[in-house]
Amino acid sequence: MKSYLKSLFEQQSYDEDNFFLIAGPCVIESEELLMETADKVVAICKKLGIPYIFKSSYRKANRTSASSFTGIGDEQALQYLQKVGATYSIPTTTDIHAHDEAVMAATYADILQIPAFLCRQTDLLEAAARTGKVVNVKKGQFISGPAMKFAVEKIYKAGNEKVILTDRGNSFGYTDLVVDYRNIPWMQEHGVPVVMDCTHSLQQPNQSSGVTGGNPQLIGTIAKAAIAAGADGIFIETHPNPAVAKSDGANMLRLDLLEDLLTQLVKIRKALQ
Repeated sequence: MKSYLKSLFEQQSYDEDNFFLIAGPCVIESEELLMETADKVVAICKKLGIPYIFKSSYRKANRTSASSFTGIGDEQALQYLQKVGATYSIPTTTDIHAHDEAVMAATYADILQIPAFLCRQTDLLEAAARTGKVVNVKKGQFISGPAMKFAVEKIYKAGNEKVILTDRGNSFGYTDLVVDYRNIPWMQEHGVPVVMDCTHSLQQPNQSSGVTGGNPQLIGTIAKAAIAAGADGIFIETHPNPAVAKSDGANMLRLDLLEDLLTQLVKIRKALQ
Protein backbone atom coordinates (compact mmCIF):
# COMPACT_ATOMS: atom_id res chain seq x y z
CA MET A 1 0.00 0.00 0.00
CA LYS A 2 1.26 3.46 -0.88
CA SER A 3 2.52 5.55 2.04
CA TYR A 4 -0.04 8.29 1.40
CA LEU A 5 -2.83 5.75 1.83
CA LYS A 6 -1.27 4.29 4.95
CA SER A 7 -1.17 7.75 6.50
CA LEU A 8 -4.91 8.13 5.89
CA PHE A 9 -5.62 4.84 7.65
CA GLU A 10 -3.26 5.32 10.59
CA GLN A 11 -6.13 5.60 13.09
CA GLN A 12 -7.73 2.37 11.90
CA SER A 13 -6.91 -1.22 12.74
CA TYR A 14 -6.90 -3.31 9.56
CA ASP A 15 -5.32 -6.19 7.66
CA GLU A 16 -2.55 -4.67 5.52
CA ASP A 17 -3.09 -7.36 2.88
CA ASN A 18 -6.72 -6.35 2.41
CA PHE A 19 -8.23 -4.12 -0.25
CA PHE A 20 -9.48 -0.72 0.91
CA LEU A 21 -13.09 0.41 0.69
CA ILE A 22 -14.55 3.73 -0.45
CA ALA A 23 -18.25 3.78 0.44
CA GLY A 24 -21.16 5.97 1.46
CA PRO A 25 -24.36 7.54 0.12
CA CYS A 26 -24.19 9.10 -3.35
CA VAL A 27 -25.03 12.59 -2.08
CA ILE A 28 -25.24 14.23 1.32
CA GLU A 29 -28.95 14.37 2.07
CA SER A 30 -28.77 14.93 5.84
CA GLU A 31 -26.46 14.58 8.83
CA GLU A 32 -28.54 11.66 10.08
CA LEU A 33 -28.05 9.70 6.85
CA LEU A 34 -24.28 10.16 6.95
CA MET A 35 -23.98 9.15 10.59
CA GLU A 36 -26.20 6.09 10.22
CA THR A 37 -24.27 4.88 7.18
CA ALA A 38 -20.83 5.60 8.61
CA ASP A 39 -21.66 3.92 11.92
CA LYS A 40 -22.64 0.67 10.21
CA VAL A 41 -19.86 0.61 7.63
CA VAL A 42 -17.17 1.42 10.18
CA ALA A 43 -18.32 -1.51 12.32
CA ILE A 44 -18.31 -3.88 9.35
CA CYS A 45 -14.85 -2.79 8.19
CA LYS A 46 -13.42 -3.10 11.69
CA LYS A 47 -14.79 -6.65 11.91
CA LEU A 48 -13.34 -7.63 8.53
CA GLY A 49 -10.07 -5.71 8.77
CA ILE A 50 -10.81 -3.46 5.81
CA PRO A 51 -9.35 0.08 5.71
CA TYR A 52 -12.21 2.49 5.04
CA ILE A 53 -12.75 5.86 3.36
CA PHE A 54 -16.18 7.48 3.73
CA LYS A 55 -17.57 8.98 0.52
CA SER A 56 -20.49 11.29 -0.17
CA SER A 57 -20.90 14.16 -2.63
CA TYR A 58 -21.56 17.60 -1.16
CA ARG A 59 -23.16 18.63 -4.45
CA LYS A 60 -24.21 16.82 -7.61
CA ALA A 61 -23.34 18.89 -10.65
CA ASN A 62 -23.76 16.24 -13.34
CA ARG A 63 -27.52 15.57 -13.44
CA THR A 64 -29.65 14.32 -16.31
CA SER A 65 -32.57 16.65 -15.55
CA ALA A 66 -32.58 20.25 -14.32
CA SER A 67 -35.17 19.21 -11.76
CA SER A 68 -32.89 16.59 -10.13
CA PHE A 69 -31.70 17.06 -6.54
CA THR A 70 -28.26 18.68 -6.36
CA GLY A 71 -27.61 19.18 -2.64
CA ILE A 72 -28.49 20.78 0.68
CA GLY A 73 -25.96 23.61 0.39
CA ASP A 74 -22.20 23.34 -0.05
CA GLU A 75 -20.94 24.54 3.32
CA GLN A 76 -23.52 22.68 5.37
CA ALA A 77 -22.92 19.44 3.47
CA LEU A 78 -19.14 19.71 3.80
CA GLN A 79 -19.45 20.36 7.53
CA TYR A 80 -21.48 17.16 7.88
CA LEU A 81 -18.82 15.27 5.92
CA GLN A 82 -16.07 16.65 8.15
CA LYS A 83 -18.06 15.63 11.23
CA VAL A 84 -18.21 12.04 10.01
CA GLY A 85 -14.43 11.96 9.64
CA ALA A 86 -13.86 13.44 13.08
CA THR A 87 -16.45 11.28 14.82
CA TYR A 88 -15.20 7.96 13.45
CA SER A 89 -11.52 8.83 12.85
CA ILE A 90 -11.75 7.88 9.18
CA PRO A 91 -10.68 9.69 6.00
CA THR A 92 -13.38 11.22 3.83
CA THR A 93 -13.75 12.03 0.16
CA THR A 94 -16.07 14.07 -2.02
CA ASP A 95 -16.03 15.10 -5.66
CA ILE A 96 -15.33 18.53 -7.11
CA HIS A 97 -16.51 19.85 -10.44
CA ALA A 98 -14.59 23.09 -11.07
CA HIS A 99 -11.12 24.38 -10.23
CA ASP A 100 -12.45 27.00 -7.81
CA GLU A 101 -14.05 24.30 -5.65
CA ALA A 102 -10.77 22.54 -4.85
CA VAL A 103 -9.56 24.69 -1.96
CA MET A 104 -13.01 24.82 -0.37
CA ALA A 105 -13.53 21.06 -0.49
CA ALA A 106 -9.96 20.35 0.64
CA THR A 107 -10.69 22.24 3.87
CA TYR A 108 -13.18 19.54 4.84
CA ALA A 109 -12.17 16.33 3.00
CA ASP A 110 -9.01 14.20 2.89
CA ILE A 111 -9.36 13.06 -0.72
CA LEU A 112 -10.64 15.05 -3.70
CA GLN A 113 -12.46 13.00 -6.31
CA ILE A 114 -12.49 14.02 -9.97
CA PRO A 115 -15.65 12.89 -11.80
CA ALA A 116 -15.22 10.65 -14.83
CA PHE A 117 -16.60 13.19 -17.29
CA LEU A 118 -13.97 15.69 -16.08
CA CYS A 119 -10.88 13.47 -15.99
CA ARG A 120 -9.30 15.38 -18.90
CA GLN A 121 -9.99 18.82 -17.39
CA THR A 122 -6.48 20.13 -16.88
CA ASP A 123 -7.25 23.14 -14.68
CA LEU A 124 -9.40 20.97 -12.40
CA LEU A 125 -6.70 18.31 -12.01
CA GLU A 126 -4.06 20.94 -11.35
CA ALA A 127 -6.20 22.77 -8.78
CA ALA A 128 -6.91 19.53 -6.93
CA ALA A 129 -3.21 18.63 -7.00
CA ARG A 130 -2.15 21.99 -5.57
CA THR A 131 -4.23 21.43 -2.42
CA GLY A 132 -1.80 18.69 -1.42
CA LYS A 133 -4.66 16.26 -0.84
CA VAL A 134 -4.85 12.78 -2.32
CA VAL A 135 -6.56 13.05 -5.73
CA ASN A 136 -8.80 10.21 -6.92
CA VAL A 137 -9.47 10.47 -10.65
CA LYS A 138 -12.30 8.44 -12.12
CA LYS A 139 -11.52 7.07 -15.56
CA GLY A 140 -13.80 8.58 -18.17
CA GLN A 141 -16.37 6.31 -19.78
CA PHE A 142 -14.76 7.24 -23.09
CA ILE A 143 -11.10 6.63 -22.14
CA SER A 144 -8.88 3.55 -21.94
CA GLY A 145 -6.84 2.62 -18.89
CA PRO A 146 -3.51 3.28 -20.67
CA ALA A 147 -4.66 6.79 -21.64
CA MET A 148 -5.19 7.68 -17.97
CA LYS A 149 -1.42 8.15 -17.71
CA PHE A 150 -1.99 11.71 -18.91
CA ALA A 151 -4.25 12.52 -15.96
CA VAL A 152 -1.61 11.12 -13.60
CA GLU A 153 1.10 13.16 -15.30
CA LYS A 154 -0.89 16.39 -14.96
CA ILE A 155 -1.22 15.88 -11.21
CA TYR A 156 2.45 14.94 -10.84
CA LYS A 157 3.56 18.00 -12.80
CA ALA A 158 1.46 20.18 -10.49
CA GLY A 159 3.59 18.93 -7.61
CA ASN A 160 1.46 16.16 -6.14
CA GLU A 161 2.22 12.43 -6.40
CA LYS A 162 -0.70 11.27 -4.23
CA VAL A 163 -2.99 9.79 -6.87
CA ILE A 164 -5.66 7.08 -7.07
CA LEU A 165 -7.36 5.98 -10.29
CA THR A 166 -10.88 4.54 -10.32
CA ASP A 167 -12.54 2.58 -13.11
CA ARG A 168 -16.29 3.01 -13.56
CA GLY A 169 -16.91 1.22 -16.83
CA ASN A 170 -17.02 2.33 -20.44
CA SER A 171 -19.91 3.61 -22.53
CA PHE A 172 -21.73 0.85 -24.36
CA GLY A 173 -24.21 2.43 -26.71
CA TYR A 174 -26.26 5.36 -25.45
CA THR A 175 -27.84 3.88 -22.32
CA ASP A 176 -25.48 1.29 -20.87
CA LEU A 177 -21.95 0.67 -19.60
CA VAL A 178 -19.62 -2.31 -19.74
CA VAL A 179 -16.56 -3.06 -17.59
CA ASP A 180 -13.25 -3.98 -19.23
CA TYR A 181 -11.21 -5.54 -16.43
CA ARG A 182 -8.00 -5.13 -18.43
CA ASN A 183 -8.11 -1.52 -17.27
CA ILE A 184 -7.23 -2.55 -13.70
CA PRO A 185 -3.72 -3.86 -14.46
CA TRP A 186 -3.27 -1.28 -17.21
CA MET A 187 -3.88 1.60 -14.80
CA GLN A 188 -1.73 -0.04 -12.11
CA GLU A 189 1.14 0.25 -14.60
CA HIS A 190 0.98 4.01 -13.97
CA GLY A 191 2.30 3.32 -10.44
CA VAL A 192 -0.86 4.28 -8.53
CA PRO A 193 -3.54 2.36 -6.59
CA VAL A 194 -6.52 1.35 -8.71
CA VAL A 195 -10.12 1.15 -7.50
CA MET A 196 -13.19 -0.45 -9.09
CA ASP A 197 -16.39 1.56 -8.79
CA CYS A 198 -18.90 -1.26 -8.50
CA THR A 199 -22.04 0.88 -8.49
CA HIS A 200 -21.55 3.60 -11.11
CA SER A 201 -20.29 0.96 -13.53
CA LEU A 202 -23.82 -0.47 -13.43
CA GLN A 203 -25.59 2.77 -14.30
CA GLN A 204 -27.92 3.01 -17.28
CA PRO A 205 -27.51 6.68 -18.17
CA ASN A 206 -29.39 8.95 -20.57
CA GLN A 207 -32.82 7.46 -19.96
CA SER A 208 -35.70 9.28 -21.62
CA SER A 209 -37.34 9.63 -18.19
CA GLY A 210 -34.52 11.96 -17.09
CA VAL A 211 -33.60 9.58 -14.23
CA THR A 212 -30.54 7.34 -14.53
CA GLY A 213 -31.28 3.62 -14.26
CA GLY A 214 -29.10 0.82 -12.95
CA ASN A 215 -28.53 -2.87 -12.27
CA PRO A 216 -27.75 -3.12 -8.53
CA GLN A 217 -28.31 -6.89 -8.57
CA LEU A 218 -24.94 -7.14 -10.37
CA ILE A 219 -22.89 -5.16 -7.82
CA GLY A 220 -21.55 -8.38 -6.32
CA THR A 221 -20.54 -9.68 -9.74
CA ILE A 222 -18.60 -6.52 -10.58
CA ALA A 223 -16.93 -6.44 -7.14
CA LYS A 224 -15.88 -10.09 -7.10
CA ALA A 225 -14.40 -9.87 -10.59
CA ALA A 226 -12.51 -6.70 -9.64
CA ILE A 227 -10.92 -8.31 -6.58
CA ALA A 228 -10.02 -11.36 -8.68
CA ALA A 229 -8.42 -9.01 -11.23
CA GLY A 230 -6.26 -7.46 -8.52
CA ALA A 231 -7.97 -4.16 -7.72
CA ASP A 232 -6.40 -2.31 -4.79
CA GLY A 233 -9.71 -0.85 -3.65
CA ILE A 234 -13.47 -1.14 -4.06
CA PHE A 235 -15.90 1.77 -4.42
CA ILE A 236 -19.54 1.13 -3.45
CA GLU A 237 -22.26 3.70 -2.99
CA THR A 238 -24.65 2.48 -0.32
CA HIS A 239 -27.83 3.75 1.32
CA PRO A 240 -30.18 2.38 4.01
CA ASN A 241 -33.07 2.65 1.54
CA PRO A 242 -31.99 3.28 -2.07
CA ALA A 243 -35.62 3.49 -3.17
CA VAL A 244 -35.95 6.89 -1.47
CA ALA A 245 -32.42 8.14 -2.17
CA LYS A 246 -32.22 11.58 -3.78
CA SER A 247 -29.49 10.58 -6.25
CA ASP A 248 -28.44 7.32 -7.92
CA GLY A 249 -30.88 5.19 -5.97
CA ALA A 250 -31.22 2.88 -8.96
CA ASN A 251 -27.66 1.60 -8.66
CA MET A 252 -26.75 1.89 -4.96
CA LEU A 253 -26.32 -1.14 -2.71
CA ARG A 254 -28.77 -1.49 0.15
CA LEU A 255 -26.79 -0.96 3.33
CA ASP A 256 -27.93 -4.18 4.99
CA LEU A 257 -26.42 -6.19 2.10
CA LEU A 258 -22.94 -4.69 2.42
CA GLU A 259 -21.47 -6.95 5.12
CA ASP A 260 -22.22 -10.17 3.28
CA LEU A 261 -20.67 -8.85 0.07
CA LEU A 262 -17.53 -7.57 1.80
CA THR A 263 -17.14 -10.89 3.61
CA GLN A 264 -17.12 -12.66 0.25
CA LEU A 265 -14.62 -10.19 -1.19
CA VAL A 266 -12.23 -10.69 1.75
CA LYS A 267 -12.35 -14.44 1.13
CA ILE A 268 -11.51 -13.95 -2.55
CA ARG A 269 -8.65 -11.61 -1.66
CA LYS A 270 -7.20 -14.12 0.81
CA ALA A 271 -7.49 -16.94 -1.72
CA LEU A 272 -5.31 -14.98 -4.13
CA GLN A 273 -2.51 -14.30 -1.67
